[in-house]
Amino acid sequence: MVTFTRTGLSLVIPAFNEAAVIRRAIAEAEAALGRSFERFEILVVDDGSSDATATEANRAMEAAPHARLLRHPTNRGYGAALRTGFEAARYELVAFTDADCQFDLTDLAQLAERAEAVPVAVGFRADRKDPWRRRFLSWGYNVLARALLGTRVRDVDCALKVFRRDTLAGLMPESRGFFVNTEMLTRARQLGLEVAELPVTHRPRAGGESKVSLREVPRTARTLLNFWWHEVVRGDRRTTPAVLQARLPVPRATGLPGRDPAPSSPPALRAGLPERHRAGV
Repeated sequence: MVTFTRTGLSLVIPAFNEAAVIRRAIAEAEAALGRSFERFEILVVDDGSSDATATEANRAMEAAPHARLLRHPTNRGYGAALRTGFEAARYELVAFTDADCQFDLTDLAQLAERAEAVPVAVGFRADRKDPWRRRFLSWGYNVLARALLGTRVRDVDCALKVFRRDTLAGLMPESRGFFVNTEMLTRARQLGLEVAELPVTHRPRAGGESKVSLREVPRTARTLLNFWWHEVVRGDRRTTPAVLQARLPVPRATGLPGRDPAPSSPPALRAGLPERHRAGV
């Protein structure tokens, strides 16, 4: 396994009611990144969980010295959790994945290597382990996203992506929910950024329940069509109500006693954000 010495990696893991799997997710991240990166951090964002996600995460951190926990007092949504993690990230490459352990995080090594040459490197699930109905709906959604928004990738919602830090400031998501992946890759296309797509390993969910239900399908479709009309057809890139979340201060990191948390919102990334994206403004 190649060890990267020139760049470090910040891995963001949003988690909402993932007490059943979060300890395994942190342990796998610590082990996988430790084999490939000299410098790395794992940022777990507890998005207002009502279960023991935060407690289990802190327990896992006893054996994961590179992990930190950020907490939202209430549930703000997947997009807001990613923004919190992105703004707290310290290293040159910033990645994210889900807390359900469906990805083999050793694949981050090849994505990170590619991201040293292109601004955005994303995975696609080569042998997807989800039920057929979910695979079918995802296929239809990807066709629609490519046709209307020009996302250019076969698997827009694959939750294994790596961004160069200097690129991420222009891609910070405004969406509250799961449209966030589509939004960020559309922004990349609008900015003319090169996007590399590589196959990654996909596994059945390790435990807990998926947060993506059939109820999300019409909601996400409406979001996509609204986004297409306002930002592609009309080109007005209006500010949506979800952006107001970005005006909230980034929560402080919590973890084990004696652990020194990094600054919650590094000036380098904040300085590159549009005014409406800067947390704490």
